[in-house]
Amino acid sequence: MSDRAKGIGCILASAFGFALMAMFVRLCDDFGAPISSFQKSFFRNVLALVIASGVFCAHHLHAETGNLKPKHWGLVLLRSVLGTIGIFANFYALSHIPIAEGQTLNKTAPFFTVIFAWMFLGERASLRQFGALGLAFAGVLLIVKPGFAGAAAFPLTMGLVGGLCAGAAYACVRQLGIWRVEGALIILFFSAFSCLASVPFMVCRFDPMTLGQVLSLLGAGLGAAIGQFGITAAYRYAAPRSIAVFDYANILFTAV
Repeated sequence: MSDRAKGIGCILASAFGFALMAMFVRLCDDFGAPISSFQKSFFRNVLALVIASGVFCAHHLHAETGNLKPKHWGLVLLRSVLGTIGIFANFYALSHIPIAEGQTLNKTAPFFTVIFAWMFLGERASLRQFGALGLAFAGVLLIVKPGFAGAAAFPLTMGLVGGLCAGAAYACVRQLGIWRVEGALIILFFSAFSCLASVPFMVCRFDPMTLGQVLSLLGAGLGAAIGQFGITAAYRYAAPRSIAVFDYANILFTAV
C-alpha cells in the first residue's frame, strides 16, 4: 500500500472511532441526570490514557522516543491545549444540540487542518483540493443551517469552536509526525493533560453518575482511543491536503 492509502485507511478508522465516541457521549445523558462536559471529558480521556500508556511503555525503547527536543515538547503541549479546548467545546455542543448537528459542525476540522497546515507548515494544496474541502465545509454549514440565534446559538458556536481547535491540533499532529515523534507519546500527553485540566472543574462540581453513565463514558473512551490513534497515524503517513476530506466519513458513521 502507498503511504496515502495507509493514511486514508487510518483516517477512516479514526472517523469511525470518533463516531462511536459521540454516540456514547450522547447516550450518557439518557442513563441519568445530565453531567458536565468537563466530567465527561475526564472519564472519556482516562481510558485513552490507559491505552496510550500501555502502548508507549511497550515501545519505550524505540529510538523515536529518545530524540525529543524542546521544540517537540512545545508543540506536544500546544496540541494538548488545543485538543482539550476542542473536546470541552464539542462535548458541550453534543449535550445541547442533536448529535448529527454537533458532529457535523465538529467536522469542519478537516478544512481548518488544511488551512493551518498551509499557513504554518507550508504544505500547499491544489485548487482542486481546496475546492473539494471548501464545498464540504459549505455543505456542513448548510446541513445544520446555523442561524446562530436563539437558545441554540451558544451550543452551535461551541460546535464550530470545537472544529476549529481540532483542526489546529491535527496540524500540530502532522508536524510532530514529520519530526517522527512517537504517536503513543502524543496521545499519552494529550490524554493526561485533558484529564488534569478537567479536575478543577470537577472539584467545584461533581455530578453523581449511574452505572449506565459510567459504562457509556468508558465506551466513549474506547471510541476516542481508536479515533486518536487513527488520526495520529493518518497524518504521519500523508499530508492533510491529500487525505483530510476522508474525515467527513465521520458524518456518515454518526448518522448510522
